[in-house]
Amino acid sequence: MVDVAAKSASLRQAVAQAIVRFPPDVAAELQRTGLRGKKGAIVDTAIVAGTMAAKRTHELIPFCHPLALERCNFSVEFVSATELCIRCEVGITHKTGVEMEALTGASVAALTVYDMCKALSHEIIIGEVSLLQKSGGKRDFGMDRSQE
Repeated sequence: MVDVAAKSASLRQAVAQAIVRFPPDVAAELQRTGLRGKKGAIVDTAIVAGTMAAKRTHELIPFCHPLALERCNFSVEFVSATELCIRCEVGITHKTGVEMEALTGASVAALTVYDMCKALSHEIIIGEVSLLQKSGGKRDFGMDRSQE
């Protein structure tokens, strides 16, 4: 692990997203049912799973510090006829960043969507998982600096 003892605590935030692509017939069925499947409420279950994963990132990724997250919020929406975008925003006041927690939360939420929907098709694709922005450490990433 990186030694963060000499660092100052500051507000650390990160936003990550995962894209889930469905075959057109599956996407249409999910939109028709309000994103409910045989196992229940798909989005609600994905948010719970993603939150649990973000809080336990240090148990999954060996050199991550254990963090008591102060905020973990999700947004889930279709961004096209067949693509579901899952965003995870994490925040804490601490000495280390939360990029891995945001990425883990988005990833596990996407995996949960797959699990909840696999009875409909195994052609569902978990696409790009990416860090959209982070702030509060040595350098910010993905932030629009012109609005500061």
